[in-house]
Amino acid sequence: MTNRAAALTPTRLARGTVLAAATLTIMAAAIIAPSLPAMREVFSGTPGSGLLVRLALTVTSLAIAISAPLSGIIADRFGRRPLLLTGLVLYAVTGTAGFFVDDLYLLLITRAGLGLAVGGIMTAVSTLITDWFDGPSRASFLGLQQAFASLGGVVFLPLAGLLATVTWQAPFWIYSASAIVAVFAIVSLREPRRSDPTVSDDQRARLPGRIIGVYVLALVATLIFYMAPTQLPFLLEGFGSGPAVIGAVVAGSTLTSVAGALAFPRLRKRLSATAITTVSVALLGAGWLLIGTAGTVVQVVAGLLVGGFGVGFVVPNLNLRLAEFARPEQRGRVLSGLVTGIFLGQFLSPLVVQPLVQTIGIDGAFTWTGVAMGAGAALAALLSKRKEAR
Repeated sequence: MTNRAAALTPTRLARGTVLAAATLTIMAAAIIAPSLPAMREVFSGTPGSGLLVRLALTVTSLAIAISAPLSGIIADRFGRRPLLLTGLVLYAVTGTAGFFVDDLYLLLITRAGLGLAVGGIMTAVSTLITDWFDGPSRASFLGLQQAFASLGGVVFLPLAGLLATVTWQAPFWIYSASAIVAVFAIVSLREPRRSDPTVSDDQRARLPGRIIGVYVLALVATLIFYMAPTQLPFLLEGFGSGPAVIGAVVAGSTLTSVAGALAFPRLRKRLSATAITTVSVALLGAGWLLIGTAGTVVQVVAGLLVGGFGVGFVVPNLNLRLAEFARPEQRGRVLSGLVTGIFLGQFLSPLVVQPLVQTIGIDGAFTWTGVAMGAGAALAALLSKRKEAR
C-alpha cells in the first residue's frame, strides 16, 4: 500500500461511524409520519392545520434544501469533520425538541432546525466517502451509504409507529440517537486527504449541464417517492390501519431500498449510469401503480417494495456520477447540490401532489403518477437506443 493510499484509508471505526450517521439522514423527516393522523386531531384548532401538519414533516426537507449549499461551502473551506460533528449535535437538540412543544408553529421551527442539521450531516458523509475512496471501492461504499440510509427507515419508522401508539410526541426521542454517533465521530474521525478527480479536463466543459440534470432527476424522483410518508398514512387510515401498521408499511419502501443499494455496485459493473436510472424510474412507476390500484394493505406493501427497490439504485448512482465529475476542492459544493435536489423534492411533494389528491383522490394520484413514471422510463429507453444506434 502506498503512503497516499494509507493516508486515504479510514479505520473500521471511522467507516462504521459514517455509515451510522447515514442512517440519520434520508428518512429523518419521515420519522414522525406515523404521528400525522394524531397530530391532525391535536392541532385541529389551528387554522390550516391539515396542510401545516403535513408541512411539519416536510419543512425539514425545505430547510435541508436551502442550507445544503452552505454546508457544501463549509465542508470545502473548513473540513468535513467539523461539519459532521456540528450537524450531529444540532440533530439531537432540534430533533428531540419536538417532544416538548405544544404549539404547531413552534414545532415547525424546531423541524426547520433539524433540517439544517441533516443537510450538514448528509453533505459531510458524502464528501468523506468520496475523499476516502475511488473507482469500484467508491461505488461499493456509496451503495453501503444508501443501504444504511434506507436501513434507518427500516429500523426507525416501525419504532416510531410503536411509540406513536403511546403518544404522538414519543417518536421525537428517536432523534437522540445522533448524540451517540457524535461521540464515536469525535473519537474516530480525522480530516481526510482528498483524492484526485476521475474526470478528464476535456470533459469538464460539458459538466455544468450534466450536473444540473442530475439535480433535477434527484428532485423529481424524490418528489414521487415521498408520496409514501406524506400520503400513505391517510390512505392506510382508510383501510382501518393504526399508527403501528402505518409505520411498518411505510418502512417497507426503505427495506427494499437497502437491497437495491447493496446490489448497486454489481449492477454498475454491467449497466451504464443512464440504464440504471431508467430501471429505477420504471420500478418506481410500477410500484406506485400497484399502490394506486390496491384494494388491501398487502397490495400497498407490494407496491412499496417494488418502488423502494428502484430508489435503492438511483441515489448511489447519482452520487457516484457527481463524485466522478467534481474536483476535490469542489466536492462539498457539488454533492451538496444533490442533497438540495433530494430534499427539495421531499418538501415539494405534498404541495405538488395535494391538488391531484383533491381532484382524483390519493389512490388516483398514485395510479397516474405510476403511469407517468412508466411512460418516462419507456421514453428514456427508446431515446437511449436511438443514441446508441447512431
